[in-house]
Amino acid sequence: MKTVLIALLAASSLTPIPVSLAENANGKNLYVQRCAVCHGADIKGTGPLAHKSNPPTPDLTTAAFKKRLNDYPGVIVSSVILRPNGNLIPKTLQENGVKIAPHAWSVKDFRDLNEYMVGLIASKR
Repeated sequence: MKTVLIALLAASSLTPIPVSLAENANGKNLYVQRCAVCHGADIKGTGPLAHKSNPPTPDLTTAAFKKRLNDYPGVIVSSVILRPNGNLIPKTLQENGVKIAPHAWSVKDFRDLNEYMVGLIASKR
């Protein structure tokens, strides 16, 4: 099931709907509510929990990450959310008393979050 979902997300994100950063409220809300605690508002790994995980939260504005996000649109976002890294995210949140409500992810959510992150990274150049 997980493999099918990742394949579906990868295929569906090959033709992203152009959305300006300002218009992507869903992507921004998802990022702020679910990602910024570690990655920070600046997406550079500066959130309050950035250095409390092992390994520390990466800077998503690096050339290597930008290339991965461009080469595999949607796959990076969906794979992190689906946790191939094991228990790193839930463990870091739990150890630091941070509760983030469960979320029923949709393909639109993955696309919106990916688009928001791409726009945010581009604005950091």
